[in-house]
Amino acid sequence: MIISASRRTDIPAFYSEWFIDRIKAGYVLVPNPRNPKQVSKINLSPDVIDGIVFWTKNPAPMLKYLPELADYMYYFQFTLTPYGKDLEPALPSKTDELIQTFKTLATTIGKNRVIWRYDPILINDKYTTDYHLHAFKKIADELKGSTKKVVISFIDTHYKNVKANQEGLNLLEINEKQKLELAGKLVKIAEKRGLTVESCSSDLPLQPLGINPARCIDGRLFEQLLDCGIKQEKDKNQREACGCMSSIDIGIYNTCGHGCKYCYANYNQGIVAKNLALHDVASPLLIGQLREDAKITERTMISLKENRLLL
Repeated sequence: MIISASRRTDIPAFYSEWFIDRIKAGYVLVPNPRNPKQVSKINLSPDVIDGIVFWTKNPAPMLKYLPELADYMYYFQFTLTPYGKDLEPALPSKTDELIQTFKTLATTIGKNRVIWRYDPILINDKYTTDYHLHAFKKIADELKGSTKKVVISFIDTHYKNVKANQEGLNLLEINEKQKLELAGKLVKIAEKRGLTVESCSSDLPLQPLGINPARCIDGRLFEQLLDCGIKQEKDKNQREACGCMSSIDIGIYNTCGHGCKYCYANYNQGIVAKNLALHDVASPLLIGQLREDAKITERTMISLKENRLLL
């Protein structure tokens, strides 16, 4: 199985020690997002975990723990955007810290295992298309040689949590033609720096520009990294345009402390603060302790590796 850590929160940034303790314990408990009384017990043995995908905006706290993951294959989805404290209030400096962290991570585990995410792309009076072109080029220059791929997406205001914050974002609508024009220019910048561009869950006709659909939970990449076949099924819990293979997410919503204004995974900063305070590194749950009325179900876990020759 593939573990997603996590679409719902930034585990490397805020919960690295807890995650490593769970690896050592060999399991993690994950409440159902819709019914917290229902709890899944997830086996984290390397015998059944074929790979881990880390989603993060700041993996610096995880770097010292990487030797503890020697028995696992993993890669990072590392988001580096051009926004300031107005939209990403709790992130460290991009130029002084995060870009260097990206380079350090790539040097440590290899550039094919660190994927740059430049998303979401949003347009307002401050963050104009020209701003994005300049910022994208600047970051791409810094990351040249430290990654092979950049994933882009335009902000999706259909998420109810994004929609709730939309007034504060002061978004400007751009039509399909304008999006394609911007995406095409980003491709040219990326190609000159040895980067391929993929798009995350997009319905735009981007392939003629050289932008293929991304698979953020990517069985093809795991096949290359593991040098064996992987049984891949599309994740039915994601949007139709999503190319990800099935995985098990061990995160919890409303637990990320970055405070990004466009976030889809946080909907109440008061709840976020409460959850952060309830985190116990010794607990098998990411947040708090097991409820007395909880029903624990052990998830069936099997390796997806296949004994077939890769061509």
